[in-house]
Amino acid sequence: MVLGSWFFVLSQAQAQVTVPVAPVPTPAASAPSAAPWTFVRLIKLPNPGAASLDRRGALYVADADNNLRQYGAEGLALNTYAPTQPGHIAQVEAWNITRTLVFNDDRQQLVLLDRFLAPIGEVRLADYGDGTVRTATLAPDNHIWLLDESSLVLREFDPNTQRMAQNTPLDLIIGRSRPDFRFLRHYQNNIYLVDRTTGVYVFDNLGNYKKKMPFTGLSMVGFRGDELYYFDAGAVHFFHLYNLSERRVALPVEVDPATVRQVLVGESYAYIFTPLGIAVYQLKQ
Repeated sequence: MVLGSWFFVLSQAQAQVTVPVAPVPTPAASAPSAAPWTFVRLIKLPNPGAASLDRRGALYVADADNNLRQYGAEGLALNTYAPTQPGHIAQVEAWNITRTLVFNDDRQQLVLLDRFLAPIGEVRLADYGDGTVRTATLAPDNHIWLLDESSLVLREFDPNTQRMAQNTPLDLIIGRSRPDFRFLRHYQNNIYLVDRTTGVYVFDNLGNYKKKMPFTGLSMVGFRGDELYYFDAGAVHFFHLYNLSERRVALPVEVDPATVRQVLVGESYAYIFTPLGIAVYQLKQ
């Protein structure tokens, strides 16, 4: 299934509204708590790439050959998607279980997979214009959110109508800064856009800008319950989205923080990514 030509169609009458940047208060940092980790197994997958967790805790991760591998929450292999043509997997979004989105940035392609990683649709963005999409994600309603880096616009595409549902220009929001957008995620009716340079921009589910979270130097963030989390300075930082409190959890003592590329945290298991593979840990409740 190839979706219609939609990507670069914008209304010429679209108004741009200046919205003041309102960073959330930086919470006071606490000392890292004792690590709640119990080692389960090592997934021997050298140089793992983009990854995502679904609602049930299954892990989806790109391997060094840009195949997408699916594992159960405890790290046992389930399914593999091997694309017919090579392409670099820049982002994976599997949260809604029934559909998984794979974004190939070098080929400017979106691939939709079912729960067993069988292809059910694709969009070749380069067929519809000259712009460049930096990152993409899938919303719970199966709409696709895109960051068009060429025109600095956050876009929402409705695959049912094959039309752009929302377009949010970012030039007035980011001002004179030089953004380095790395990651996009829809969670609890908000959209989180990670800029490694200035922080995490937050939009509502209609694309309206809300605020900026002052977490810089990040390439991705994750979510667990009502908390946003990220890995930094040898610990996993958890930031509560509503009461703005922060807690930190130190890595297991046997893990060298310098080797850690990313950390994903589910309800019962956590996954630590290193060049050797993915260490699976059970979390103490």
